[in-house]
Amino acid sequence: MNWQSEFELSEKICYLNHAAVAPWPKRTTQAVIGFAKENSTLGASQYKRWLKKEIILREQLKSLIHAPSSNDIALVKNTSEALSIVAYGIQWNSGDNIIITDDEFPSNRIVWESLNSRGVNLKSASLRGTRPEQNIIDLIDSNTRLISVSSVQYASGIKLDLKKIGLECQNKKVLFCVDAIQSLGAETFDVTLNHAHFVVADGHKWMLGPEGLALFYCAREIQPQLSLNQFGWHMVEHPGDFDRTDWSPAKTAQRFECGSPNMLGIHALSASLSLILEVGLTEIEAQIQKKVSYLLEQLHPIPEITIHSPMDLSLRSGIINFTVKNGNHSLLHKQLVGKNVFCAHRGGGIRFSPHFYTPQNALTYAIDTLKQLISNSN
Repeated sequence: MNWQSEFELSEKICYLNHAAVAPWPKRTTQAVIGFAKENSTLGASQYKRWLKKEIILREQLKSLIHAPSSNDIALVKNTSEALSIVAYGIQWNSGDNIIITDDEFPSNRIVWESLNSRGVNLKSASLRGTRPEQNIIDLIDSNTRLISVSSVQYASGIKLDLKKIGLECQNKKVLFCVDAIQSLGAETFDVTLNHAHFVVADGHKWMLGPEGLALFYCAREIQPQLSLNQFGWHMVEHPGDFDRTDWSPAKTAQRFECGSPNMLGIHALSASLSLILEVGLTEIEAQIQKKVSYLLEQLHPIPEITIHSPMDLSLRSGIINFTVKNGNHSLLHKQLVGKNVFCAHRGGGIRFSPHFYTPQNALTYAIDTLKQLISNSN
């Protein structure tokens, strides 16, 4: 399969920012154009077919995370909304606590901090050292109700052993929530093996989809235990029966979808995932690690650079974070972008995040450009 033919990035652009917002594959652009043209010429006359696309997307997401059923998957606006559904669905008791890590993206911190007004305490585990999972586990006590962690940390790229944490949660009857936005589309993921009760992820990073549409997986036995805080025509058991006056929440995860679905986003994300699933997560992960290995090999000998991401393959993701000795990293980031090396300024350093299709010449150009900028600043 010719992966490069699926991407139409300008040859001038070196795109190493998939951990932020990813470019779309060609098929996704075509799906959006096709949907827009159909809508403008036929209106919603094809709505039944659009609903079939929604069913296909749920099945694709089921395959992506190896969920037991597509009925356990809700389509929501973004990761933050999904986390909020969890946070404000659980019946908390004063004195309960939640465990996160000290390196979480604000989405997986602010929502839990907001529960302080309900008497819920937040505990933060250090990711420093060689045993980050154990650091998390060691904070569990009799009042711990939930652990919420990112599968891959957005700044450092540290990949956690979710299975180890999930098993401990299972043994101690603690709910386990995984923000998988930096994993899904980049590596294999199995919700059952990881013993996760909740998995959340927006589609605009490694899944190569649009912003505004996210996966929310909720284990079937947990769904009826979450209080609902959003209500509308779409979250009921009979969503198409508009004349019905009695109602009850849907028996599936659709109960968390209060209103009309994002049909444009559904068509786009489904197209992107069709490519991800065609290539296969095993192959994608291997290709990403091949590119990460090259970047690390090139960065490591540069005396001014300190790499803050794991070198160990078992802990490594598609994210590389580094700093330059005595460097102004905000300025360096602007200079790199000015040279068409699209990356991010995160965690106090520079973050590179290539995807499986990133061409070798782009990686070489990024390293050469970085070396030149460092040389110019000395």
